[in-house]
Amino acid sequence: VQLQASGGGWVQAGGSLRLSCSASGLTFSRSSQAWFRQSPGKEREFVAAIRESNGATRYSDSVKGRFTISRDNAKNTAYLQMNSLKPEDTAVYYCAVRNYWSVQYYNSETWTYWGKGTLVTVSS
Repeated sequence: VQLQASGGGWVQAGGSLRLSCSASGLTFSRSSQAWFRQSPGKEREFVAAIRESNGATRYSDSVKGRFTISRDNAKNTAYLQMNSLKPEDTAVYYCAVRNYWSVQYYNSETWTYWGKGTLVTVSS
């Protein structure tokens, strides 16, 4: 399984970015996807997840209402639309995939496959 995250970059506060996570080696429609992020000196934190069976989504409180996770099964790609970005959103963003859903979707240790991160920098 290979995951490739892209779409990171530099943006001013209040701006938007869309991250993409392309997957190969698995049946995307039968897997759950998530985004995590990590800032320097901090632990990796949960951002958003989408369930394999019904597309139900979960968000951290810090991004709820600003970020949207979605996926295109035909393209084997998950997305993270990030609006109203804040300087505190600056981090390396990682996509993760697994073949089941768990109530511990916020726990990075429960996710199986990880892509290399993409850096998002939000300036004030």
